[in-house]
Parts: sequence; C-alpha cells; structure tokens
Amino acid sequence: MMRDKSLSVKGLGAIIVLLLVTVSLFSVIAAEDSEPEEVEVRNYKGAKLGSVEDFRENSIKGVQEIDIDEYRLNITGLINEDRALTYEELQEMDHVKKVVTLNCVEGWSVKALWEGIPLKNLFSELDIDPEVNTVIFHAADGYTSSLSVEHIMNNNIIIADQLNGLQLPPEQGFPFQLVAEQKWGYKWVRWITKIELSANEDYQGYWESRGYSNDGDLDEPMFGN
Repeated sequence: MMRDKSLSVKGLGAIIVLLLVTVSLFSVIAAEDSEPEEVEVRNYKGAKLGSVEDFRENSIKGVQEIDIDEYRLNITGLINEDRALTYEELQEMDHVKKVVTLNCVEGWSVKALWEGIPLKNLFSELDIDPEVNTVIFHAADGYTSSLSVEHIMNNNIIIADQLNGLQLPPEQGFPFQLVAEQKWGYKWVRWITKIELSANEDYQGYWESRGYSNDGDLDEPMFGN
C-alpha cells in the first residue's frame, strides 16, 4: 500500500511538471507572436530629451481622432495638379530625424526627437508655379498657419510622424505635425490634412489673424506683424 501511494505521488508530480512546461512553452510562443513594446527615446546623440507627456493640450477644438484608412494628405494651390496621398504612400518616402525644441507662447517648452518627411522632398515631385512664396498648412480642426518657402527650404522643415521614437500620439497631431523649428509653437500645426502652395505672403492663420506675429520667429516679439 505504501508503494502504491508513493507511485501516485510521483505520478502527480510528473503531471505538475508537464503542466508547468506546457504553460512556459505557450508563454514563449505568445511572446514571440506579440509585437515588441515601443520604448520612448529620452536621450539622442548626447541630447537629453523631454517626454511625450510634457506637451500640453492647447488646441482650438480638442484632440482630433483621424481614421488613418480614410486619411489623405491633400496638396493643392499653385501647382499643375493637386495630389492626395495616403498614409501608406507617405510612409514610403524618405524620413529624417531632428532634435528640435517646441517653444510655446504660454511659457513652456519641450526638446524632442522628431522624425518625418522633409517638405522639400515632397515638393520636388510637384510642378509648382514659380510665384509660390508661402505654404499654408490646414489642420483637421480648421486651424491654419503658414511658413515662407524660403524658411522651409533653408531649414529643411519636416512634417513629423514620429516623436521620441514613437508613432506620433493623437495629442501631438497624428498622423502629421509640422516641425516649425525656430518658430513659436502656434506655427507647429497638428493633424495636417492639407498643404496649400500660395503666392500670398501676407496670409494670416488662426492666431496670426488674432494679433500674433505672422513670422512667428523666436527671436522677435510674438505679437504684431
């Protein structure tokens, strides 16, 4: 009887070991099948970066939710033919990385790593009227602002789809935010849906038409044009 009991205990132990091995195996398979978790970059080439959590929500109509399957970046204005690019098409274009600080007129700033498409590359595929001197950026919430063609070309301005190594969060303008370096934060248009090429160098966007500087230069007063 004692021997039978001993054999039963051993059998039970074997079953438990088998179950543990099976659970471990399924855990490994599940881990291999799952996508790796994205990790935010906080240091880049010696530069200490702020966090995506440091940005403050100050849009005119709240965070915009974009259906990426329906999304099109429309390029219009003084060009030979309008374009409507899908998110997938834009992802196939060359991207560059830049560490740039966003300075808000409210008094806060965040240094971050931005990755996106240089506008000069986007424009190189267009037949643009030589009179074009201004680029107007339109957002999903109706917000607009503009930059001069000269500033865009001289500073290799990008529209970013990644922030600190992460896909651009909806709060920061997914799918694209304008990285308007050397300009105040109100020039950094989020949720870009249309880029308009214009010859109106006096165009005034949402805040510019309310008294903010049309140039938006960091080293100049933020009010007045």
